[in-house]
Amino acid sequence: MDHPPGTAPESASAVPERADALLRRDIRRLGELLGQTLVRQENQSVLDAVESVRVLTKAVQGGDPDATRRMAKALATVDLPTATLMVRAFATYFQLANIAEQVDRAAHLAERPQDADWLNAAMDRIVDERGPAALTTALSRLSVRPVYTAHPTEASRRTALLKLREIADALIAYRAAPTARNERRRDRRLAEIIESMWQSDDLRVDQPTVADEARNMLFFLDGLLDETVPHLLADLAEEAARRGVYLPPTARPLVFGNWIGGDRDGNPNVSPQTTIDVLVMQHAIGIRALVRMVQQCVDEVSMSTKLVGVTPELAASLERDLAELDIEARIRRLNVEEPYRLKLSCVRQRLENTRDRIARREDSRPGQDYVGRANLLADLLLIRDSLLANHGELVAGGALATLIRTASACGPQVATMDIREHSDAHHQVVAQLADRASGVAGEYAARTRPERLTWLGGELAGRRPLATAPPPLDAEGQRTFETFEAIRTAHRWFGEEVIESYIVSMTQGADDLLAAAVIAREAGLIDLAGGSGRTPRADIGFVPLLETVAELRSAGAILDALLAVPAYRAIVDARGGVQEVMLGYSDSNKDAGITTSQWEIHRAQRELRDVCAAHGVQLRLFHGRGGSVGRGGGPTHEAILAQPWGTLSGEIKVTEQGEVISDKYLLPALARENLELTIAAVMEASALHTSTRVEPGTLSQWDATMTDISDAAFAAYRGLVEHPQLPVYFTQSTPVEQLGALKIGSRPSKRPDSGQGLSGLRAIPWVFGWTQSRQIVPGWFGVGTGLRSALDAGKLEELRGMYAEWHFFGTFVSNVEMMCKKTRLDIAGEYVTALVAPELHAIFEQITAEYERTVAAVLEITGESELLENQPSLKRTLEVRDRYLDPISYLQISMLARIRAGDTDPQLQRALLLAVNGVAAGLRNTG
Repeated sequence: MDHPPGTAPESASAVPERADALLRRDIRRLGELLGQTLVRQENQSVLDAVESVRVLTKAVQGGDPDATRRMAKALATVDLPTATLMVRAFATYFQLANIAEQVDRAAHLAERPQDADWLNAAMDRIVDERGPAALTTALSRLSVRPVYTAHPTEASRRTALLKLREIADALIAYRAAPTARNERRRDRRLAEIIESMWQSDDLRVDQPTVADEARNMLFFLDGLLDETVPHLLADLAEEAARRGVYLPPTARPLVFGNWIGGDRDGNPNVSPQTTIDVLVMQHAIGIRALVRMVQQCVDEVSMSTKLVGVTPELAASLERDLAELDIEARIRRLNVEEPYRLKLSCVRQRLENTRDRIARREDSRPGQDYVGRANLLADLLLIRDSLLANHGELVAGGALATLIRTASACGPQVATMDIREHSDAHHQVVAQLADRASGVAGEYAARTRPERLTWLGGELAGRRPLATAPPPLDAEGQRTFETFEAIRTAHRWFGEEVIESYIVSMTQGADDLLAAAVIAREAGLIDLAGGSGRTPRADIGFVPLLETVAELRSAGAILDALLAVPAYRAIVDARGGVQEVMLGYSDSNKDAGITTSQWEIHRAQRELRDVCAAHGVQLRLFHGRGGSVGRGGGPTHEAILAQPWGTLSGEIKVTEQGEVISDKYLLPALARENLELTIAAVMEASALHTSTRVEPGTLSQWDATMTDISDAAFAAYRGLVEHPQLPVYFTQSTPVEQLGALKIGSRPSKRPDSGQGLSGLRAIPWVFGWTQSRQIVPGWFGVGTGLRSALDAGKLEELRGMYAEWHFFGTFVSNVEMMCKKTRLDIAGEYVTALVAPELHAIFEQITAEYERTVAAVLEITGESELLENQPSLKRTLEVRDRYLDPISYLQISMLARIRAGDTDPQLQRALLLAVNGVAAGLRNTG
C-alpha cells in the first residue's frame, strides 16, 4: 500500500524494496486513477479531505503527540456525506492495493524456476531422506481435501470480486507487454472498472440465501477447474515420473469439499431440498468444465482407422454407444473413420444428457448418461488404453490424461458435500422412535450415555426397523429424517461419492454417533445384517466434531468407545477402514483461549492417532480452521508441518472460508501456489514425520511445560470471559451489533435458543467484534500470563529451545506475534473512551495489561527487540496498511457514538456499515 488516492507513493510490500518497484508503480497508478475518479464523480474537496486525513494519520504514527487529538477532532466533526465518501474512498483504495499485491505475488511466483516449486522441494526431500519407495507410498495415499464453507466472513460482494479480477487481468496484461500503447489501454480499462466500482453499492441489499452462497463458492471452483487443477494434477504426475514414481491417472490427490447446502447445524435456511438444489448447481459447473475439456480432446485425437487401429474393447463400446445415443448425423458422417473422436463425442453427449437429466431432477437412464464418475472414467480409460496399444503414447499422455486426472479428482460434481447436524437433533428423532416402539414415554431420554450406547449398538446390529416408513415424527424430527432421505436421493441421482460424510457437531460421547447411524439405518443408508451372500453396506461415514476443550480432552475415550462397538466398527470397515474426526478450532478458542485451544487440539490428535492405531483403523483428520488466527487460521503449510507425528498418512481435510478463499483463489497463480503448498506439506509430513523429531525425554519435558503454560493461560482467559460485565463491555466497545446488518451470510450469528450473553454467540461474531475494534483478544489473550509463568519459573532457555526446535510451539508463537502486531490498543482505547461506560474501563485496563505481558514474553523468547523484527517486509506492510485503516476506525467510532446517542438517520446506518466493510477490507479479515 503506497499511497491514498491522488498522492505520491510510500514504499510498502511483501517483497524486498529493490524488487517491489512494479508493485509500487501499480499501486501509485491505481491511487491516481481513484483520485481522478473522486474528483470526476464527486469533487476536489473530497480528495482534499482524504489527503488531509492521510497526512494526519502519518503524523500520528510518526509520534506527533498532538496529531491524534487533531485527527479525532477533525473526523468527529466531518459532515455525514463527506464521512461516507471518505470511508468509501479508503475502503476502495484497500481493495485496489490488495489486488495489486496479489498480482505482484503472482508475478514473483512466475519468475521462480519451475524446478524450485513446493512440489519439487517436497519430493526431493522425501527421496533424499527415505528413497523413491517412500514417495510412491506417500503419493498412493495422498488425498488433500480443501472444504469450502459459507461461514459469514467475506464482506466483499461477488460483484466486487469480479471487478477486482478484471483489474488484476489489466495489470497482468501490461506487465507482460509494457508498451506505451498497452499502458494507455491499461489505464482506460482500469479507469472504467474503478468508475464502475465507485458507482456500485458496497453493501448487500438482501441477506444472501444458501443458493447465493453456493454461487459464490462455485465462482472460485469454476476458475480452479478452468486452469489451476488440470495443470497442477498433470505437473504432480510429471514430477513424480521424473523420480521414477508412477501416479495412476485415476488417483485423487486433490478432492474438493463443500459445506454449503449441507451444514444444517444452527441454520434453519438449509433444508433437504436446499441440499439437492446446491448439488444440481455444482453439477452444472462441473459438467460444463468436463465438456470443455472433452472438446479439447476431440480436437486433438484425429487418428484414422486407415492409419492406426483400435482395441476390440473400444470398438465394441463405440458400437453400443452409437446404437444407444442420439449422436448428430453430421458427426457420425465426418468422423466415421475417426473412432476416438466418435467415442469422445459419445462421452460429450452423455455428459450433456447428464446435465439435462439432473436439471430435470430425474433418475438416470441406463446407457444415456452418467451417475458419478465411475462410468465416465471407464469410457475415458478405454480410449487411453486403445491409444497406448496403438502407438499413441504421447497423445494418451496429453489433453486426454489431463481430462482423466481432472475427472477423477473432481468428477461431474466438482466437490463432495458434507452434511452436518447437531447431536441433539438425532437423539430427539431416536427418542420418538424408541419410545413408540417400547410403548414407554421418556424411556430413551432417561437412559445414561453408557446405557444409550449399549442400546443403540444392539439396535444398529439388528434387523428390526424401529418404525414403519415414513416414521411418525414431529415437525423437527421429520426435518432431520428427511435429511437422510435427501442423501439417498442424492446418491441415486449423482452417485455415492457426492455425499460421503455425516458430521455430528457437539459430539460429547460415542452414543451421539450411533444415534445418527441408527437413523441412517432407518432411512436405508446402512445395512449391516449381511447374510445371503451380502456384505455389510454403509453408504455414508460418520464424523464426530469435537468442539470444546472438554470434548477435545475426551477425544481418545470417545473414539475408543465408538470403535469398540461391533456394529459401528462394521460401518468403518464397510467404508474402507477409515475413521474421520473433525476438530473444531473456533469454539475451543472462544471457550478456552488460543493457548489452551491449540494445545488441547494438538494433544487430542496424538490420542486419536494412538486409538486408531490400536484398533487398526486409518485416521483422517478434518481441521475446522477459520480465517483468523483466533479461529485456528494462519499459514496452512506451517500448520500441517506442525501436526503431531503419525497423524498424517496422506489424507487431510481443511476448511476454507470467507475472505481467505478470495485471497487464496481469486488469481490462478495464487490458487496454484496455495494448493501446491498444502499438497507438498501433506506429502512431506506423511512420508517424513512418522516418528518424533525430538528426543522422547525432551518432548515429555516440553509437554509438561506447555501444559503449565496452558493452565495459566486458561485461568487468565476465563478470568476475562467470566467477568460479569464482559458482555456489556464487548457490545459497547465493538460494532458487533452491526454484523447482522452487513448481510454477509445466511446463518444466524447466535445459536438457536441460546438466550442472551456471550455463551450463545458464535465464534465468528466473537472474533469479528474484537477485530473491528482492533483489540483482537481471541488472537493472543492469556498467552502472556501463560508464558510469563514459565519464564518466572526459570525456563527461558527451555522456551527458546521449544521455539527453535518444536514446530508446534514455534508456529504457535509466530502466529501470536503476528496477531499482537495487528492489535492496536491505541485505536481500541479510542473506542473505549468514546463508547464504553466509565465503570467498565477497568476491563480495557485488564486487556491492556495482558497484551503488554504477551508482547514482552514473545520478545523475550524470540530474542527480538520489537514485534516482527525478523520479518521486516510483513512488519512494514502492516504498518503502512494501518495508515489508511486508522481514519476508517476513527470515523467508525464517531458514527457508533451518534447511533448510540439516538441518531436514527438511515444514511448514518449505511455509513457505519461501510466503515465496518472498510476495516474488514483493510485487515483482510472479519472473523
